[in-house]
Amino acid sequence: MPHPVLRRLRTAAAATLFGATGLLPSIGAAAPAHAAPAPAAAVHVTNPFAGATGYLNPDFAAEVKAQAAADGGTLGALESQVAANPTAVWMDHIGAIAGDATHLGLQAHLDHALAQQQQGTTPVVFQVVIYDLPGRDCAAIASNGELPATAAGLATYEAQYIDPIAALLANPKYAGIRIAAVIEPDSLPNAVTNQSKPTCATATPYYESGIEYALNKLHAVPNVYNYLDIGHAGWLGWSNNMVPAGKEYAKVAQATTAGFASIDGFISDTANTTPLTEPFLTNPDLTVGGQPLKSANFYQYNPAFDEYHYDAAMYSTLVSNGFPSSIGMLVDTSRNGWGGAGRPTALDSTPTTVDAYVAANKVDRKPFRGDWCNVNGSGIGERPQSLPYGAGSPIIAFLWVKPPGESDGDYPDASHPHGDPHCDPNGTQSDGNGNTYPTDSIPGSNIPAGQWFPAQFRQLVQNAYPAFGGGSGGNTGPSVPGGLTVTGTTSSSVSLSWTASTDPAGVTGYSVYRNGAKVATVTTTAYTDTGLSAATAYQYTVTAQDAAGNVSAASAAVTGTTAAASGGGGSRGCSASYTVGNDWGSGFTAGVTVANTGSTATKSWTVTWSWGGNQQITNSWNATTAQSGNAVTAASQAYNGALAPNGTTSFGFQATYSGGNTAPTLTCTAS
Repeated sequence: MPHPVLRRLRTAAAATLFGATGLLPSIGAAAPAHAAPAPAAAVHVTNPFAGATGYLNPDFAAEVKAQAAADGGTLGALESQVAANPTAVWMDHIGAIAGDATHLGLQAHLDHALAQQQQGTTPVVFQVVIYDLPGRDCAAIASNGELPATAAGLATYEAQYIDPIAALLANPKYAGIRIAAVIEPDSLPNAVTNQSKPTCATATPYYESGIEYALNKLHAVPNVYNYLDIGHAGWLGWSNNMVPAGKEYAKVAQATTAGFASIDGFISDTANTTPLTEPFLTNPDLTVGGQPLKSANFYQYNPAFDEYHYDAAMYSTLVSNGFPSSIGMLVDTSRNGWGGAGRPTALDSTPTTVDAYVAANKVDRKPFRGDWCNVNGSGIGERPQSLPYGAGSPIIAFLWVKPPGESDGDYPDASHPHGDPHCDPNGTQSDGNGNTYPTDSIPGSNIPAGQWFPAQFRQLVQNAYPAFGGGSGGNTGPSVPGGLTVTGTTSSSVSLSWTASTDPAGVTGYSVYRNGAKVATVTTTAYTDTGLSAATAYQYTVTAQDAAGNVSAASAAVTGTTAAASGGGGSRGCSASYTVGNDWGSGFTAGVTVANTGSTATKSWTVTWSWGGNQQITNSWNATTAQSGNAVTAASQAYNGALAPNGTTSFGFQATYSGGNTAPTLTCTAS
């Protein structure tokens, strides 16, 4: 999805801490002449956001404060709190490096970050977006860049864009700042999915070469951390997209001098609105009206309903392609909150078709998942924070990469001849399957990419989730409860525990959800759910709330399966069905659906088969696979082995072959 070319205004700054509770003093419009020497460079850490202070872009703060002053009253007070959160600095054209009379350049921003660090006691993380590839944003119009997809364009990108940025970042006086570089939004995802578009097919080799060059230059600076953009769940969530994406990112990494070490991690949802979690749509294989939820028109068989599950799946895919397990996953939460009056508050299980069920329960209120330009009804999401799910999760931080309130793009009219039709509030777009949807862009204004959009900013604040507090203290709401674990089960109960959330206003309690419906509110970090059916799987999530009325996003889900009733009989059994997703003659992807055919919940399952040809599995997901000769075994993982009677789950794999590719006969056993 395209991302706007961003513009900035000059102002003062404040800063918040990643994962902490206080504010640092304001920084003036220029760094003090008598600034103390910069601290020595820190060790290159696994998570640069942990225990660090986020740098607030002063240009963006001016936009926020001006809007808050203009709106005034309660809304203005809420809007002013946005200025207490760090956002990224976008290098979206060559001229942005030097800046101009109304835009800070890169060196001025770094000087502000240095002054901020010298006034505080923690490291400062400076987020910079590298965004000027030749042929940029090949699949859309709103963010087309300044450089052509030619050899000359690539040479200009390297010499006049990457080289001066790298030189500034390598200045020894900035060695103590942690610099997080977000590398080229929308580039490599287009190289995966849009090769049928001539502009993308032409641009792809320049994308790959340009990113390789940028990684080499930036990785050579010890305090720079490189994060590649991976689109979002609604783009690469299908296995047919995710599998080749893993190979594409590995290809680019392996072409660099340092190989996989040149990349510290990946970021999803940049400038997009895919929600962090879908709290009431937790199982894409849940059957409604005889069809799985993922078959709904909104999802089109994409099982990644939200960024949490997408990032977890993409993390596994990237690691399976050679990336180290230490890579960190980031999520841009600047516009994916989906709060406000329209947000569902409890599971509605009454709809009898998948489309109606999804429409009633999804927090993502876009009519079409592909809508991306100035989306109507979206809200600010989780505040920037480190380790939102605890140290055991691959998601290491939430960031605001896209500054809330800046337009995604304009649309064609007499005054905007080069606008993007996707941004037209009266326009439509197709899902590729014959269905047409509105663009869902905010009506009433036609504002070019990167310019301030007051109506959008008001919506984002009013629909924020967690909501902003009523005061002016910048309350960011509770962190997400981490470490949710099933600590015990009986035939009629499931016991849970989790780690405590933190919050400036103080955490007042936790809400426990079973299968998407709230079942309890407690003040401790443990709960036992009773009165359950024997031998049944239940899924749980937990949210935290604070004294200001803010509510965190839902925790990662866990499944607890109650024990069989004492003396009960019951039988365990399962079946497995096999479908080829894509076959290109020398290789293919396939999916397997496992169903519990017994009267008792399963604890685990194993699917086996023997190939009739020379098929060889090269990658798999949602199952642990092993192959010896023609014989294959696929075993359930910890999160999908428990299936209630008639429940289903699925796994998939990629394989190579030559000659025939006859579907095998599967055998499923359950325990």
